[in-house]
Amino acid sequence: MNIQIKKFGRLLISRPSGKEAFATALAYIFPKEAHEITLDFEGVNVLAPSWADEFITGIKNQYKDIKINFINTSNESVEATLKLLASI
Repeated sequence: MNIQIKKFGRLLISRPSGKEAFATALAYIFPKEAHEITLDFEGVNVLAPSWADEFITGIKNQYKDIKINFINTSNESVEATLKLLASI
């Protein structure tokens, strides 16, 4: 399953909006059971660690054994945020 993160906005900066995006994705986008999800960051201008923590950690907590792939991560804020999340 491929999810275009820009559908949640191009400036993803707050914890509350990350939590809301995850809840929306859980209700309308994510399948009941998933084995792999690809998060596509094309078109995202800013990705803050707080937004990403709510969204990505939400996926990891909901789907314990899921493989998460990241594509189009060359934006500096996306790259730095993903590195930060991977280190914690």
